[in-house]
Amino acid sequence: MIPLTFQGAFAAYEAVRHRLPPEGPGKAARRVADLDAIAERFDLFLLDAFGVLNIGETAIPGVPERVARLQAAGKRVMVLTNAASYPLHRLLAKYRGLGYAFDPQDVVSSRAALLAAMEADDGRCWGVMAPDLSDATDLSALTTIQLGDDPADYDRAEGFLLLGSGTWTGARQALLEASLTRNPRPVRVGNPDIVAPRETGLSVEPGHFAHWLADRTGVVPEFFGKPFGNIYDLAFARLGGELDRSRTVMVGDTLHTDVLGAQTAGVTSALVAGYGFFAGRRVDRAIATSGICPDFILDRP
Repeated sequence: MIPLTFQGAFAAYEAVRHRLPPEGPGKAARRVADLDAIAERFDLFLLDAFGVLNIGETAIPGVPERVARLQAAGKRVMVLTNAASYPLHRLLAKYRGLGYAFDPQDVVSSRAALLAAMEADDGRCWGVMAPDLSDATDLSALTTIQLGDDPADYDRAEGFLLLGSGTWTGARQALLEASLTRNPRPVRVGNPDIVAPRETGLSVEPGHFAHWLADRTGVVPEFFGKPFGNIYDLAFARLGGELDRSRTVMVGDTLHTDVLGAQTAGVTSALVAGYGFFAGRRVDRAIATSGICPDFILDRP
């Protein structure tokens, strides 16, 4: 597998562009200091979590207060996150612990987008990549097997759900690849991210393993979450008729998920340059290389 340094992760995203939505038309991004600088232009703020609200398990300094000011000013602030390892109540508890106050309807995860698509599940048994299913009540309607180190579980599954890779290993990836090669079955991915920013570097996320499987087995995964439209459809459905796309901005720290997702959804995009994926990096080079250009570049969230 590729080393997931910044350069390796960026190259990995570029290598799978054929599985991502197309980028929007080129333009010049406007550079501003932070969310306060664009607050008057928008009524709905869609915020990524990793790299915007937090790095790993730590809130980005000053952001809880900035988000609270937006909420106090009457702005609708929603979290659009590809964090799919855990159910909603654990995400809400995490954000609360970091100093954020979000209602359940204001947190839209890629896991929820995947489960919404599975309401018409055909009853098959799903093998699940996830660190913990002990309190996964949102999966209770599904027949599931938590994938571990037993090869028989991989062959017994009738399809696979890739939600979280916190306890995933190279040996487990090899078991999944071998089982899929012998018997191709559906693969649904609840987190399209290839990496996520942590306190000590970049963690490897389910999207990385899904693309690896696709390259090695020919099984084309079905992705749920940014940059794909399904998570935006779920968020906009919660707003009913209140959505004005011209007054909506998606704020994130990656070009290939957050900015590309905003362009897919037809809303304004803002890339955080000073934290998360691009912290300490040249965003102008990445924009030129990828051709994915945000409307705004924020020095910080």
